Amino acid sequence: MDYSFYDFLKLLGSLGMFLYGMKIMSEGLQKAAGDRLRKILTAMTTNRVTGVFTGLLITAIIQSSSATTVMVVSFVNAGLLTLAQSIGVIMGANIGTTVTAWLISLLGFKVDIAAFALPLLAFGIPLIFSQKSNRKSIGEFIFGFSFLFMGLSLLKANTPDLSSNPQMLQFITNYTDMGFLSILLFVAIGTIVTIIVQSSSATMAITLIMCANGWIGFEMGAALVLGENIGTTITANLAALTGNTQARRAALAHLVFNLFGVIWVLTLFTPFTTGVKWLVEALFGAEDQAVAVSFQLSAFHTCFNICNVLVLIWFVKFIERVVCVIIKQKEPEEEYRLRYISGGMLSTAELSILQADKEIHAFAERIRRMFNMVQALLHTEKDDDFNKLFSRMEKYESISDNMELEIGNYLNQVSEGRLSSESKIQIRSMLREITEIESIGDSCYNLARTINRKRRTNQDFTEGQYEHIRGMMELTDEALKQMIAVVERSEHAAPVDVNKTFNLETEINNYRNRLKDQNIVDVNNKAYDYQLGVYYMDIIGECEKLGDYVLNVVQASTEKEKKAM
Repeated sequence: MDYSFYDFLKLLGSLGMFLYGMKIMSEGLQKAAGDRLRKILTAMTTNRVTGVFTGLLITAIIQSSSATTVMVVSFVNAGLLTLAQSIGVIMGANIGTTVTAWLISLLGFKVDIAAFALPLLAFGIPLIFSQKSNRKSIGEFIFGFSFLFMGLSLLKANTPDLSSNPQMLQFITNYTDMGFLSILLFVAIGTIVTIIVQSSSATMAITLIMCANGWIGFEMGAALVLGENIGTTITANLAALTGNTQARRAALAHLVFNLFGVIWVLTLFTPFTTGVKWLVEALFGAEDQAVAVSFQLSAFHTCFNICNVLVLIWFVKFIERVVCVIIKQKEPEEEYRLRYISGGMLSTAELSILQADKEIHAFAERIRRMFNMVQALLHTEKDDDFNKLFSRMEKYESISDNMELEIGNYLNQVSEGRLSSESKIQIRSMLREITEIESIGDSCYNLARTINRKRRTNQDFTEGQYEHIRGMMELTDEALKQMIAVVERSEHAAPVDVNKTFNLETEINNYRNRLKDQNIVDVNNKAYDYQLGVYYMDIIGECEKLGDYVLNVVQASTEKEKKAM
């Protein structure tokens, strides 16, 4: 057979163009949908049926079940969807992904869509360079659509002509006449290829070409399709590796759902495939063998997923229990671990902002707990307890630095994606938020160090100083509480009086100035020595500085909310 390494590279390049087209088309639509996509996923999952339709709609729109399932896993990780809701959406995504096969069957084999690809690019170019983000996204979709079908056309052109090479054809035939073992073998091949290619749509396109060229029969193609349904679950499972327990369970639920489906279809394989054949012949006829077999495979893919959903939608609770048994809840995770985002969980850029927003809220709450530790440290008398609490404060300081870095890196990754201009402004405000929250953590640690230094001098504050410090810390804690309410506002849409933060900041400043003047008088009157006065004013001054950082966080959060509206 005259098939060189150069021809093989052309085949790989054709596959690369197909995958790239699929990616650009999917991302263009995701970006164009933006917030609407986010609202659909969070609002339309009130029960398992609406969840199925939601998954179907989203996947049919963005043309990628992997993208939908990664989004779903991200939402479960962020606490926006329950595990049961996510299973419904994943079921719908499995049906939605069959749209791609029908597009290829109806357009890729009946119409030479590649002939229209270049003219389509001519329409896409002006949109790509448009200043409006929505038009730009539509241009990217047109580019992706054109590349997808150019890739499909090149795939068909660059696959080896096995019909004129009986030796190679015989090699394939050897694996197709082993009865049920052949079916199992092709299921395994479909799974492995999809895991490698990371796209069931690409593997489906290859399967359609193989059947249309007569390399394998419809039954073996159907077995490959079953394998592809198992292999496609790997993307979400990889994405969930760094997620929390619920996210890993959601990804596993996708695998369990598809595995159950493949098992029951394999037990009824012959009647099921015969029924699909009859249905296609009744609806479309059998004019052209290549077209007929592509319709049969597309119909098999659709029938399999629809029947699977109709059967297993009644067993959502059972699937939930199965994945909960397989992936057991670990002990409460360390407080410093990011709960909602991680490098491996980056999905749609627009949707990733939600995870970051949730993590910033968690970050703010942890910093307030750190301030509560400072208040406890001030009144801890036993050396062992003091040292233990101070060590915990040191750990929290390191944690806050790491959290700022990780959330910042995540937001930078998100900003590199296809974002609307409003979302880019939101990200800038969020970056400012985490910088200021980390500065609050620094102030808390500085307070702890001042208390530690004072303790080593074996001096103690007077009752009046303690009273003033407690008063200042209460004001500061109230400001932190108000800051968290403002940061949390986007999640609950509850009205929050931002002016209260400004009033508290003014009150903290006035109190600091009054205590500063009073400290000079008290030192002059020998109420306490100068060194103790320095420690005292360091604590008061640091609390005032902390209040400034709180105000900065509130301003950044308010600015972000205005841009999101």
